[in-house]
Amino acid sequence: MPQTSRPYQADRPPLPAITPGSPAFVPRFDTGDDVQPAAGSGAPARPVRRRRPPGPYRRLFATPGVRAFTAGNLIARLPMGMFSVSAVIMIAGSRGSYALAGAVTATGLAATALVAPWTARLVDRYGQARIAVPATVIAVLGELALLLCVRYGAPDWTLFASYAATATMPNTGGMSRARWAHLHRGDPAALHTANSFEQAADELCFMLGPVLAAFLCAALFPEAGTLTGAALLLVGVLVFAAQRSTEPPPSPRSTAGSPLRAAGMPALLLVFLATGAVFGAMEVVTLAFVDGPAAGAVLALQAAGSCAAGLVYGRVGRAASLVATLAAMTALMSLPLLAAAGTGSVLAVAGALLPAGMATAPTMVTGMTVVQRLTPPAQLNEGMTLAVTALLGGIAAGSASGGWVVEHLSPTAGYAVPVCAAALALAVAATTAAAGTTKARLP
Repeated sequence: MPQTSRPYQADRPPLPAITPGSPAFVPRFDTGDDVQPAAGSGAPARPVRRRRPPGPYRRLFATPGVRAFTAGNLIARLPMGMFSVSAVIMIAGSRGSYALAGAVTATGLAATALVAPWTARLVDRYGQARIAVPATVIAVLGELALLLCVRYGAPDWTLFASYAATATMPNTGGMSRARWAHLHRGDPAALHTANSFEQAADELCFMLGPVLAAFLCAALFPEAGTLTGAALLLVGVLVFAAQRSTEPPPSPRSTAGSPLRAAGMPALLLVFLATGAVFGAMEVVTLAFVDGPAAGAVLALQAAGSCAAGLVYGRVGRAASLVATLAAMTALMSLPLLAAAGTGSVLAVAGALLPAGMATAPTMVTGMTVVQRLTPPAQLNEGMTLAVTALLGGIAAGSASGGWVVEHLSPTAGYAVPVCAAALALAVAATTAAAGTTKARLP
């Protein structure tokens, strides 16, 4: 049989040896990159490219299971910015009273401030999935009961009772942060990036939620916002709770006392209370100053600035001190006041709100990081829920204070309220840091 192939050595002469001193030698590093051949080798020249190391967010989401629980959490978190707006539109449109609508939503906020820490304590004790799902079902039933009471003209007291039942709604943002803390407890840089992402997600959801709710209620029917929010909340929590591999283990026999007893926690909650007053006052005062349909877009600029700053802040390996971020917030919150007093222009105030919002996310990220460090791991959900409760209380107080100043003085003078609230938060944080009861900088 004729031979159809021959060995390589019999077909070609042997190749010349290539040594480091020869012109054809090109060092190749084990990076998988393209390497430019040496001059005179005859091969076309190509630029040398080296792979960039993955960024902090890419490394963060490379952990198995985090994408799934993040997707579920974002779905569940979007309705948080929808429910209050939907309730106001639904109640005011049916009963013709914004006062009644505001009182109902305020009752729900007060009930949440009382119930949320207890719900978070149960989450720490028995696990996220076992508590979050039934608590969400109760909250969704409360939303549906409110919808039916409004739809069919039930007495006013039923609106208060129905909306109070939604206070069992779990703190999905806190549960997500607890998972990040569980996954990256020994990596402060990764935990800082995770907290920055969570704060940016908060800003995005609270920026898009009211817009989506108002659109659904106007384009479809007044109850559409509440129905959509309830469906999103239930689906999101079910998806989130199904991701058991990233869930922190429950601590049924925790002997630690309340997180309120941790050194530095009371002062930190005062900081969150004053910071919430900044947000509540800024919203009410801006609505009064703009006094038109453009108010939502103007407020969205502040949220957009905070969201962008949060994502950039997450790329920094270390967080700034809480005193430094509060000092930046105090300085930047004075920009809308200067714009309103100096020009009286809506465009100028809108332009000032964008940089003013850029100190919000870094402050919240650093504050939540301090909460995570002061709170025992077995009570992490409860500790962060206490911080959120203080924040909500501050928002209510800031809204009332800003509204009073607007009504008795002027909208321009109202912009002094968030500046004073930010200065109060800075003073508390600086005093606490000077006393050495809490370290505001990451280790």
